[in-house]
Amino acid sequence: MRGRRSRGGAFAAVAVAAVAAALACCGLAACAAVPDHSESTPAPGTMVAAFYGDSYTRGTGATSPERRWSSIVADGRSWYEFNPSVDGLGFVVNRGVGGADLVDLIVEHEPPPDVVIVTMGLNDTFLTSSRADDLEAAIGEDLERFRAELPDARLVVVEPFWYTAERPDSLERIIDWVEAAADRVGADHIDGASRWLEGHPEWIAADGIHPNDEGHGEIARRMDEELERLGL
Repeated sequence: MRGRRSRGGAFAAVAVAAVAAALACCGLAACAAVPDHSESTPAPGTMVAAFYGDSYTRGTGATSPERRWSSIVADGRSWYEFNPSVDGLGFVVNRGVGGADLVDLIVEHEPPPDVVIVTMGLNDTFLTSSRADDLEAAIGEDLERFRAELPDARLVVVEPFWYTAERPDSLERIIDWVEAAADRVGADHIDGASRWLEGHPEWIAADGIHPNDEGHGEIARRMDEELERLGL
């Protein structure tokens, strides 16, 4: 586990910025359409990788679907990508909006995923402190379900992404909860992802929130390094 952090201020540290960011995450139509693999099937022997995430993993901010980081990573490994990620989604925030729950979609996918990569938590930083217990529980429940229902899959849990130099206390708390839940279920954990874009405003799209093509490329590069370290 990582070192302890200050807990003061809980979830309300950046109220005005949080409202703007939450609206942007939920309301953007997206800068890139997301490919739908529901009508295609992987070739026999192909690794199936499922991605559980929000707008950063959906590819918002990229100019085309193939430029999002998840597709770059999957293409480079000749993986079949199943990516139902949704703008504005969190472990709790906007859960169930738009129909089926993403965890349901992933655990019910045929063929079952060989790898599940979890990149969730950014949007949950905008919750009030009154939902903290719900959020911590939801993180654990999602990872426990992946482990129980996809016992043969490699489960990789990534520290939540972030996009500004200002880091609310809620982000630090969620980072710890995510890592602790990953440890409990024996998942691989990738540390430090909340700082991968730090100090590089040129990697952020015009909306001020999502990575642009260069930013997605940087996330893909860092993710590649971490996956190689994990033997994937």
